[in-house]
Amino acid sequence: MRRGARRVDAATPASRDRAVDALRAFAILGVVLGHWLVTALVAEDGALHTASPLQHLPRLTPLSWAFQTLAVFFLVGGHVATRGLVSARARGVPYGVWLRTRLTRLLRPVAALLGLWAAAATVLLLSGTSLVTLHTLVKLALSPLWFLLVLVTLTAATPLVARLHPLWPLAVVLHVDVLRFGLHLGPSWLGWVNLAAGWLVPYTLGAAWARGEPVTRRAAWTLLLGGTAATVALVLWAGYPASMVGVPGAAVSNLGPPTLAAVTFGVAQCGLALLLRDRLRSVMRRPSAWAGVALVNLSAMTVFLWHQTALLVTTVATLPAGRLPGLHTLPDGAAWVAARLLWLPVFALVLGVCRTAFHSLEEGARRPRPGRGTPGARRRSRVVRVHRDTDREAARVGRRV
Repeated sequence: MRRGARRVDAATPASRDRAVDALRAFAILGVVLGHWLVTALVAEDGALHTASPLQHLPRLTPLSWAFQTLAVFFLVGGHVATRGLVSARARGVPYGVWLRTRLTRLLRPVAALLGLWAAAATVLLLSGTSLVTLHTLVKLALSPLWFLLVLVTLTAATPLVARLHPLWPLAVVLHVDVLRFGLHLGPSWLGWVNLAAGWLVPYTLGAAWARGEPVTRRAAWTLLLGGTAATVALVLWAGYPASMVGVPGAAVSNLGPPTLAAVTFGVAQCGLALLLRDRLRSVMRRPSAWAGVALVNLSAMTVFLWHQTALLVTTVATLPAGRLPGLHTLPDGAAWVAARLLWLPVFALVLGVCRTAFHSLEEGARRPRPGRGTPGARRRSRVVRVHRDTDREAARVGRRV
């Protein structure tokens, strides 16, 4: 393993900003662990129902602060998309080609998820599974797709939004929430405007970072402290939920759709992420740490799309054994939390199987390595190859200038 880590480290261009990959890995793993910790499936009345320990154990609310990391993912998404678009323009690549390439990488793994769950839903329905259980399973399994839809939309709009100041979408979120919660005006769908506007705030912060605009430590501290203060004020005095994830039965969810509190919380997260850039770059110089981060990044979409399926497969497959603590029981006490922690390695093992089965879709088609005639040889990782090609192009542009 150490030799493999050293090879990955040696193959990575020195110009690559490893802090960006570390932040993406942190965001993905935060979402996965967060869902595994706060998503419960309770077996009652012959069906599976969704529940959450946050519903019964409000003192666990800080878990949602630690594991709701979507703003960091959109920060990195805006940074990477903006850099990629600039690089493509420098190489003379048309916008349509650039977009098709990026969307193919994002959407290719979705087909397998939809196909498998369409087949599974058909089998479950024909076998007499209750519609309540079927709805619960399919809704949870496909829930990661809402995030992907927003990311695809923002990626496609990168040429339009890359230079947008983050205060503009933040102002939209503020006005929407004033209408919804302050004045109780507007149509029922008005809050869903925040689905794009809310995540556009960290996305545009990432774009500004990619453009080389000075994101000083002072600016990062301003984002962290300002976002934290605004979130605390909204929770204490404006009636927003303290949980940064949805809680079943709650009148208002900070994520469905995103509220102003969720956006200010994300601003604070982005400030913390920007403050940690130098520290992360230092840590990522260690081959073992970098190899782990590179592995997560190479499987990012597969891990994200299939992590709920790993939880569901484990839950359903163990139903014949009875109501197992931490898996099929009501999440209403410390015993459930302790039992759920013991199930996390099992979820990870099942996710590893899903990763092995479907990761090739994320990598794309295999092609021979240069100098080898083997048709089935795996192509080099994009973590190394794309940036190496970009570096060569940048050098050529520099010489022309």
